[in-house]
Parts: sequence; structure tokens; C-alpha cells
Amino acid sequence: MPAPRLSVVVTRRLPETVETRMKELFDVQLRDPDTRMSREELAAAMRGADVLVPCVTDQIDANLLAQAGDKLKLIANYGAGIDHIDVATARQRGILVSNTPGVVTDDTADMTLALILAVTRKIPEGLAEMQAGRWQGWSPMAHLGGRIGGRRLGILGMGRIGQAVARRAAAFGMQIHYHNRKRLRPEIEQALDATYWESLDQMVSRMDVISINCPHTPSTFHLMNARRLKLLKPTAVIVNTSRGEVIDENALTRGLRAGEIAGAGLDVFEHGHEVNPRLRELPNVVLLPHMGSATVEGRAEMGEKVIINIKTFADGHRPPDQVVPGML
Repeated sequence: MPAPRLSVVVTRRLPETVETRMKELFDVQLRDPDTRMSREELAAAMRGADVLVPCVTDQIDANLLAQAGDKLKLIANYGAGIDHIDVATARQRGILVSNTPGVVTDDTADMTLALILAVTRKIPEGLAEMQAGRWQGWSPMAHLGGRIGGRRLGILGMGRIGQAVARRAAAFGMQIHYHNRKRLRPEIEQALDATYWESLDQMVSRMDVISINCPHTPSTFHLMNARRLKLLKPTAVIVNTSRGEVIDENALTRGLRAGEIAGAGLDVFEHGHEVNPRLRELPNVVLLPHMGSATVEGRAEMGEKVIINIKTFADGHRPPDQVVPGML
């Protein structure tokens, strides 16, 4: 007699291929319509399921975990970032946590370069003029941006995505600099032709472009604070495709408004989808709705990793992408 299938609750709609495969393998409850679960709905799901499949919009803190039933044994996160899950508390309660690392590396790195180009070449300014029907023809002095070739790029966080950004930026002729919790191995540093800065302050003050590619942890919260943002050259731009909490958004807005920072490209924000309205009004800012990993291929691969993690757990083995507190 076959073993009973795991009960799985998915908090948001996933690609059809992923949902179909989940239906084949597990006793799955899919989300329809595609809206965020309330805390009450999340608590109910955690009481009744063997496995919860949340995403970045679901805040799973200690209080919510305290309401989980004894049945819940795995939180298989749909996404690489897990700062929205209290992994330490989950572990204390005997609940494993897994994620989907490596899937969005290239997609996020592509978006980082897109934002660098959009800000430095004033792409939104030209787009707005065309859409409004204001364009009067070519002019030698209109929409003058700057070349990115030859500019110094300072990458904050040199993990998978940071290194992918470095490779792309080098192809555009940018000079690669980085600050990281740990210095890269010499062979990787040499392959990327990257200059390491132990002092973030010293790096920030010398760069033309800053790219935020580190995770959000207690130690990186407001790493780019008001004092550090003031170190930026007035001609510098800052791009963030990682986590909004790494930058003090109010301080960034003040610096941009005062002309102390030339521009910014942001795909993530400090308070989720609640964007500072003053930031939205600025012409030197490009804002995107957390699109860094939004490719059809990436979303499907994320789902495949979730399924592998659940299936491996169901077979009595450690999920290949299990997250432990020491990794954070």
C-alpha cells in the first residue's frame, strides 16, 4: 500500500506547469485567486499542512510559527531570499526550511545592468517623451547621458549574483570593484579582474556606480545609511536589485532631491510595495516593481526546485536546498 501523500499548501499562484506537477505528486491546496494570504489564513495553513510553500510576500515570524501545528515539518520557500522567515525559530520547532538558490542569478544580474543603463542613459526620460508625443526630432544636446564604459562599478555583495553582475559589467568596459563579508579566492578575483575593498566607506566614496547585491540580514540593514550615502560622489548612481532594507530609503530620497546623488535604479524597496511618494516624483530615479527575477524560465525553475525539495523530504532525506541558521 503506497504511503499517504504529503499535504502541501501554496500561498500564491505559480506557473501552470509547476502547479500541475505538484497536483500529480502531493495532496496540494493551490491559491486562487492570486492574492496575498492574511496572517489568519497563513496560520490556518500551517496548522493543517505537512508542507507550506510561501514566497517573499509572506512574513513568517516567531508569532506565526507558534501557531503552527505539529503536522508542519517543512517550509519550502519559493525564492532564494529567506529574510521573511524566522529560520531559527522554525528549526527550534522541528520545522525544516528550504529555498531555491541559484535560479535567479542570471535574471537578476541582467536586470541590474538594465537599471545601470536606464539611469545613466536616461532611457525613461526618452520613453516618457515618446509616449507623451512631445518628441520634436533629434537634437545634439537632448537627453545627454553618459557612457558606462570606463566607469568604476562598486559591487556590494559578491555572491553568485554579484559575480554575474561583474562579468556583465566587464563586458561593457566597466572597472570592477567590490566589498564583501569575505574576500573572494584569488583565482575568482583574478578571473573577474575585481579589486577588493575591505573598507566599504573607502569604496563607496570612489565609485561611479554602486550595485547592491547582498542579502538582507541584521548586519546589512541600512548598510547604506545617511552617513554612507553622503560619501557618494555627486555624479554617482546607485542600483538595488537585492533587498530594499539595505538602503535607508528616506536618506536616499533626500540625497537625490538635493542633487548629492546623480540617480538611482531600484527594483526593491524598504517597505515592500509601499514606495516613498517623494521618490516616485524624482526624474533621476528608475523604479521597477520587483521584476529582477521575473522571467518565465526563472519562475519555472524555482518551482522545480521547490518540488525537488519537497519530494526529497517526502522520501525521508534532507532537502538539497535546506537552509540552516548558520548560513544566514
